[in-house]
Amino acid sequence: MPTKRNIYIVVFVLSVIGLLVVQYQFLRVGLGLAKAQFSEKIDVARDHINSELSELNSLTYTLGNAIQKDTSELKIGLDSLQKVSQFYLNDYVDYQLGVSGIDAPFSYRLYSRDSITYLTSSDSFAMDDEMLTYPIKLEGYLPDLLNKEIILELGFNDLNNYFMGQLNGLTIPGLIFLLLIIIVVIWVLRSFYWQSSIITTTNDFINNLTHELKTPVFSIGLATKILEEGLPENKRTVVELIRRESDRLKKHIDKVLELASLESGRNVLQFSTFDFRPELKRICEDFALLAQHDEMEFEFDLEEGNYPIQAEKFHLENVIVNLLENAKKYSDDPKVKLKSFTEKGKLKIQISDNGQGIAKQDIGKIFRKYYRVKNGDVHKVKGYGLGLYYVQKIIKMHRGKIGVESELGKGTTFTISLKLLKK
Repeated sequence: MPTKRNIYIVVFVLSVIGLLVVQYQFLRVGLGLAKAQFSEKIDVARDHINSELSELNSLTYTLGNAIQKDTSELKIGLDSLQKVSQFYLNDYVDYQLGVSGIDAPFSYRLYSRDSITYLTSSDSFAMDDEMLTYPIKLEGYLPDLLNKEIILELGFNDLNNYFMGQLNGLTIPGLIFLLLIIIVVIWVLRSFYWQSSIITTTNDFINNLTHELKTPVFSIGLATKILEEGLPENKRTVVELIRRESDRLKKHIDKVLELASLESGRNVLQFSTFDFRPELKRICEDFALLAQHDEMEFEFDLEEGNYPIQAEKFHLENVIVNLLENAKKYSDDPKVKLKSFTEKGKLKIQISDNGQGIAKQDIGKIFRKYYRVKNGDVHKVKGYGLGLYYVQKIIKMHRGKIGVESELGKGTTFTISLKLLKK
């Protein structure tokens, strides 16, 4: 079976590959659009060039003399005339391409259908598979002058690099952001596994420590039972205090061990199907006896009928007891009420008290591990902040919900909602 770490790594690698594929597809689409735009621009430039070279003007007149090698009306030599014509035509084509929005390097060739080349650009590209040519069949003055078809051919080499340069504003930021995402995800995963390792080590230490503590606690409890036999009355209260505190310490150790087992991911809950009403009634009756001893008001109201649920009996009972004990602890003159009823296929259990209440800013935090509501700068009730964390974790593992309603000075109501089985 693959571990979670391996699954995360595989998902991460596949995600990066997917992003690269998407980036490549966007690049292909971008290149296609760039080529289409280039074709539109070159068509506009060709129309403008053909239109102007069809008329008699200074450019076409100079080109006509250079083609005919006629310097009779000019005071320059033939070589100078051809060079002037070459640069003159080059500047003109460059201007028309620039007006059309094309700044790619180009070359040109002016020739006739009988394969006679009259002029070429000073920077001519070698003909290869990557070179794109755009012929312009000239009309008007020059063809009429020579009585031939004259063609001006524009050539562009390595346009892919040119198009890539046009798309750098998209591709380079995209690659940079992708690289940053990869770095951040790797950093997060490393931090996550580093923290997981620390948590695992800490939990192992706590487990070992609590297991070691259980042995002396058991010995203390056994010793107090032996001491109680034949002990004078004036010393019995001391032994009872030792036994009571050792029992209290044992409960804390068991709670820490239970939480460690739950957080380790081990399947510690053994679900079974049963009617929860008798168990809930027994819990309430036991708590009512304690209430009489502790001079506390407690009442319960259980709706008649069955409460068929699928749950882990031991931990679910612990949840109810935890909430009842909290209701007692956080009230100066405790008045606790438990109410259960069914509603829309759910079992609802409400536990209310008349305690000090919880401030709005604390309600969202009370289920956090180790978090405890403060009374000023001092915790009024001692504890570790694990009770409500344990309660919420157990309810979530039962796929239930727990809600809180509270107002400062007016008490708190916890509502547990569990799914009922269909009868």
